[in-house]
Amino acid sequence: MRLGMRPAFALPLLAVLAACGTPQERCINSATRELRAVSALRAETEANLARGYAWEEYTITRSRWEWCAAPPLPPKPDGTQPPPLPPRMCLEEYTDTARRRVAIDPAAETRKRDNLIARERQLERQARADVAACKARFPEE
Repeated sequence: MRLGMRPAFALPLLAVLAACGTPQERCINSATRELRAVSALRAETEANLARGYAWEEYTITRSRWEWCAAPPLPPKPDGTQPPPLPPRMCLEEYTDTARRRVAIDPAAETRKRDNLIARERQLERQARADVAACKARFPEE
């Protein structure tokens, strides 16, 4: 990741966003949400370019044996409940998330990064104005 691309304004902003409790902080968090999303996408794209591949997440459904309770028995003819059966092994399904490497088109990834950088700059200008408005609307005491 090239640090020169990172705006000097974003680092102090991240420190302010860490607490996210006061009305001013919530306002700033809301005003910079899209900027943070685009910055994260740009960072991911730059990491893909540096690695030469991207990561793709996928889900796998598997089965495993687990202890489970036996179904309840019906009442006896005299109306009393028989003792419960001991636990037994049951086959239960579960879902895992895994990652795999996928090929990237470096030219397309470079265009995507460049577009994200342009969008990030546009959002930074808007965020500066919005943060200033948040500070004026909700001054810290």
